Amino acid sequence: MASGHSDAVSISPSKEHVESKELDLDVEFGGKEARNKLERKFLWKLDLYMSMLVLMSILNLIDRNTASAARLRGLVTDLHLEGQQFATLLSIFYVGYIITQIPSNMFLNYTGKPSLYLPACMVIWGVITALTGNITNFVGALLTRFFLGFVEAAFFPGAVFLISKWYKRGEIGSRLAILYCGNMISNAFGALIASGILADMDDVRAKAAWRWLFYIEGSLTVTVAIMAVFVLPDFPMTTKWLTDDERRLALKRMEEDAGVGDQTETENGGFGYGFFLAITDWKVWWFATLAVSQVVAMSFIVYFPTLTTTLGYNPTASLLLVAPPWVYAVIFIFVWARHSDKTQERFFHMSISNFIGIIGSLISICTMNTAARYLSLFFVAQSCSAHVLMITWNSNTFARPPSKRAVSVSLINAFQQLGNISGSYVWPSNWGPTYRYSYAIVIACNATVIMMTCILRQHLKALNKKLEKEEQEQGIKEKGFRYVL
Repeated sequence: MASGHSDAVSISPSKEHVESKELDLDVEFGGKEARNKLERKFLWKLDLYMSMLVLMSILNLIDRNTASAARLRGLVTDLHLEGQQFATLLSIFYVGYIITQIPSNMFLNYTGKPSLYLPACMVIWGVITALTGNITNFVGALLTRFFLGFVEAAFFPGAVFLISKWYKRGEIGSRLAILYCGNMISNAFGALIASGILADMDDVRAKAAWRWLFYIEGSLTVTVAIMAVFVLPDFPMTTKWLTDDERRLALKRMEEDAGVGDQTETENGGFGYGFFLAITDWKVWWFATLAVSQVVAMSFIVYFPTLTTTLGYNPTASLLLVAPPWVYAVIFIFVWARHSDKTQERFFHMSISNFIGIIGSLISICTMNTAARYLSLFFVAQSCSAHVLMITWNSNTFARPPSKRAVSVSLINAFQQLGNISGSYVWPSNWGPTYRYSYAIVIACNATVIMMTCILRQHLKALNKKLEKEEQEQGIKEKGFRYVL
């Protein structure tokens, strides 16, 4: 509690600072109306460049989940996989993923060059994906999956950190929702792409269709990565395509959001300063623990093609049935996250999403009716919006300094991969086709997330009251930093 309190106090602005800040804004940008016009143009331009992250996110998840689609068309047979070996292939990915995330984000914050670093990592994971098409046994598959996770780990926490360097608290939720919608789109259209390749390319040049799936998707990833070098922005201080006014506005916006500047006024230590601040703040570990539970509750994602197969259709139809629930999830996540941003509220939005997921799981436990079980997939798919809001809440809570935010985002994201590792074993084939035990685990994890976020909300609410009391005692009339609840 002490660390969170000290963080909050360190970014509470004084009355004189806020008043001079508003005066500077009027002079610097030609008045409020001119500033608003410039800001609208700036955000439109920034959103356009940042849209490349969505395309990268789509390919990030498609490459990660290709093995799940290939499972339906010969990968298990050709590699002679037995027992839990396929689940091990899924889980080994997250071992490399966990190892890399924290040092990757620390390096990204230190270099300030995401436009080079993220695409470079993308090229490497695209090459690894393509090479996966040449594997012939379990050991080869295990190695490619490990190194794929090792390199892919740079993208998502790096993308979240990049977004947090440009957008204010009232804007970041909807942007992260758009980024995460890329993940959902990958679940929908990745299955559509896979169904076409797996259905039509078997025995082309004497190779199995699942091998072509890896070749094609890996090559597409490399192509997009090269394009991203010329599109992605760096940080406000280092991005070249900003005008002088836009650069000053970008820095001023981040200063307004927390009461201090984003870099020079909050970075007081060396390379490991943010790491120390993050690991000594108990709220980081609380977020990390609830993130594990949230990810286990979403373990159905990589097994979605398997769950649609339980509806009784052929493999091609089963892959096509994957798309509609994720299209619905994309729409729900975007609308729900925007509403959360508009109201500046996280807990109730997360809890409602988790509760709907619980209802979907209960439906699947109670019946094998085809229509009811397919409807339940829509309910559980939308529960991914809780994960988006959790990531947003994390970024809001650990606002400054940037080095602490970089480590907290990556540490929480790395820690939650323990949920992905354990989640790989939540859906064993011998629990099918009902998967009642699997859905029971999902329900328990959703309930745990609701309980933990309720406790977190009460703690942050108490911290806000302390901050308000201190401002009153110091005679500060302007409202300073507050935690989002």
